[in-house]
This record gives sequence, structure tokens and C-alpha cells, in this order.
Amino acid sequence: MTTLVWFRQDLRTADNPALHEAVKNGPVLPVFVLEDPAQTGETHPLGGASKWWLHHSLENLARNLPGLIVCRGDARYIIPQIARESGVRSVCWNRCYEPQAIERDTEIKSLLKDGGFDVQSFKASLLFEPWELANKTGGSFKVYSPFWKTAQQQPVSAPLPAPKDVTFLDSAHGEALENLSLLPSKPNWAAGWDRLWQPGEDGASERLKAFLAEGLEGYGELRNRPDLPNVSRLSPHLHFGDISPRQIWHETWKAIDAEDGYRKDGHKFLSEIAWREFSYHLLYHFPELPHANWRPTFDAYPWRESPEDLELWQKGETGYPIVDAGMRELWHTGYMHNRVRMIVASFLVKHLRLHWRHGEAWFRDTLLDADLANNSASWQWVTGSGADAAPYFRIFNPITQGRKFDPDGTYVKTWVPELKGLETDYLFEPFSASKTELERAGIVLGRDYPMPIVDHAAARQAALDGYEAVKLAGQNAA
Repeated sequence: MTTLVWFRQDLRTADNPALHEAVKNGPVLPVFVLEDPAQTGETHPLGGASKWWLHHSLENLARNLPGLIVCRGDARYIIPQIARESGVRSVCWNRCYEPQAIERDTEIKSLLKDGGFDVQSFKASLLFEPWELANKTGGSFKVYSPFWKTAQQQPVSAPLPAPKDVTFLDSAHGEALENLSLLPSKPNWAAGWDRLWQPGEDGASERLKAFLAEGLEGYGELRNRPDLPNVSRLSPHLHFGDISPRQIWHETWKAIDAEDGYRKDGHKFLSEIAWREFSYHLLYHFPELPHANWRPTFDAYPWRESPEDLELWQKGETGYPIVDAGMRELWHTGYMHNRVRMIVASFLVKHLRLHWRHGEAWFRDTLLDADLANNSASWQWVTGSGADAAPYFRIFNPITQGRKFDPDGTYVKTWVPELKGLETDYLFEPFSASKTELERAGIVLGRDYPMPIVDHAAARQAALDGYEAVKLAGQNAA
């Protein structure tokens, strides 16, 4: 039986349940559809950085699966059309969990079944379906710790091997990948990214092996250091499905079992994979997560509107070096270290008191790993408006955070090179350096590097004052 396999966020051949099932039954027609937000009404479309990764990941998939065809348009019409005109008997895909994707897939499945096609969908991008894990009362989890505790008690099946001897069905559909115009030009702001990243299934496999061999040891502590390589950098691969969480899970356990000293670090790494699962759990049970406060009392928070401050944050010109380093790393590489993500997010929502949706939108456009569930849940976590959120009074001090997690100033000097001549004692608060220190470093504040756009102590107090409105709303609701 010939089968159309619809690829989405599963751009790999190994541990791909839909592809695995299709190959067992006969020839396959692998299809990827780039959807046009203008046609589909997508409210959280692919950002520029994600489009760059998608292009290269599709290139890699086409090499591993030479029968792949790519199209663009509205999948609600394209998938049934290709199925009809290509003469396939069945259609299968791996499930997506974003609210609009669920609605779209439900509609397509109904159309295909009405047309006489056999339709199947599979779990491929998560360890656990969002409806598979429940709390003690049978409801959804709202706190991460019990979610993680429950998840650890569930078996994770072994990943599937990549299929061999695949027979492809010829199709007149499809177009050249270059025609999808996913890559930036005029200007090419992603120049050099191919030296930093290897998108696709092959690159994901190499990245995981390298991390387990070189970065897992000490991960529990060193993952907080942006100046050190003890992070996996697997998040873009996970988002696009270059690799599956099952593959990561089992390979990590192999590393743990092989080295007794890796257990604590490996366990911590797997808990980070589980945070991604928790984010999808939240998104599935609270589909408004990308645009509405999970805690309704935060609707009362008195947010500021300042396009000027937002732009300075985006450009990395806030006058706080650890914040600016993170924002510049993001712009130049499509990535930001996780500890620094928390620092810059806290600065936006608590120092500048700009709505978390501004940060979510910027990260969605500039992050290679821009994941709707993770991005939304994490921004709300930092803000205090989300599930299992950081306490509202936890306001990161960008000066002490920089000193603690970049003790030698290596990270800041890399991304804010105009400060590299400054002594480390003043690196994270150059505005406190004496005129002599600044002259020795060749720095004129306000010319070579900006003065702080906000005073930390004053901003902290303003944020706490703002949260009084949230507390009052909660009391009134009770």
C-alpha cells in the first residue's frame, strides 16, 4: 500500500514512527509543506532564524530521503490534493501540539477519511503525550516537580532505526527548495552561521555524541556558565525534529551507565529535556499560553510601553554588559545561553516593565530554537505569570549575575568587545568605574558604551510596586 508521509517538525529518518510505519507497507511519498501565514492565519509564524535552520535541515533530509518533495501553501488543501493526484492509499504523520496545528490536523484528517484514505498519526516529538501524564486528581500538572517525578516513573521505549531500502513514489508535485525563499538576503544577516551550526539529522547526531563525550561531566553546575561549553546546544535540533527526545533519552542513559560519575549530571540534563515536555503539557491544556497570562491576576500588572527601551534591549545597548552580551550573542548566532536568557528576560519584564509578549516575539524571530511551547512557558515563568513560575520578587541583578556566572568576564568580552580593556571588577558595571579606570581602558561612557537606561535599584522597586497590583487582584479574586 502506497503512503504519503507528511513531514513537519520531524525532519529525520531515524526514530520517525510515521516513516517507519509507511515503509513497512510499501512505497512512500514524503512531503513537506511550507505554510503561508497569510493563508492559514498563523498567529505565531516562523521567525527569520527558524527559516534559516529549516532550509538547511530540509537539505539534509533530502539527502537522506531523496524522494522528498517540498511545496508551499495551505496544507489543508495541498495534502489532500497530492494524495488524490498521486494515487496513494494512506496518509500518515507525526503529531504536532500547537493549538492551530491541532485544529489544522483534525480538519485534514476528516477530509482525508471522507475521501476514503486510511489516516494514521503518531507520537514522535515528545516522550509523553500531553494527555498521558496526570496528577493525583487526574488533572493536568501545574507544577514542574511532580510532573518530572511522575515522568521518571514511566517507561520510554527504544528509538526506531532509520528505514533501509526505501522505495519512493514518483510525483509531479513539489518545487526546488530554493524557491521557498527561506534564506536571508540583502542583507544576509546569517552569514557565517554555517560555521557555527550543522542543521539536520546528521548534525544532531554528531552534536549529541560530542556533548555526551565532552560536555555532560559537570553539567549540573557548569551549565550555568555562558563562558564554558557545558551545554548541549541541541534545542534547535529538537525543535525541528532533527533528533527525537527518545534518542537523547536513551543515549544519555547509555552515557550514565558507562560512567558512574555521570549520574547526577545526566539526571540534571534529562530534567531539562523534561522541562520541554512540561511546556508542551502546559500548552496543550492551556492553549492560550502564547498570548494570555496563565495566572489571570497578572492582567492587572501595570506594564509600560516604550518602543525606545525595547529597541535598546533588542540591540544590546542597555548599559548592563551581561544583558547586552546575551542580546548580541542572539543576534549574531541565533542562540543564547540559557542562564543569560533568564537574565535578559528578567531585565525586560522587571527592570523595563515591558510586557513579556514583546520578548516572546523577539525570541521567536531571532532564536533558531524558537519553540512555541518552550518560549511561551519560559517567558511566563520568568515574569511570574506562568505555571510553577519564579516568584514575582525574584528580580535578577544583572551586575551580580554577571560576576557569578561569568567570573573572568570571558563571555562579556566576547560579545561586548568595547569593554575588553576594563578590569573585571568593573566589567559588569562600567558606570561605577572611576574616570581613571575608564581612561585606562580607552572608554568614554555614552560614546563607546551606553550609560544604563535604567537604575537597578529604582527599577527593582518599581517592579515590586507593580506587583502590588497583581497581589491585590489575587486578593479580590479570592
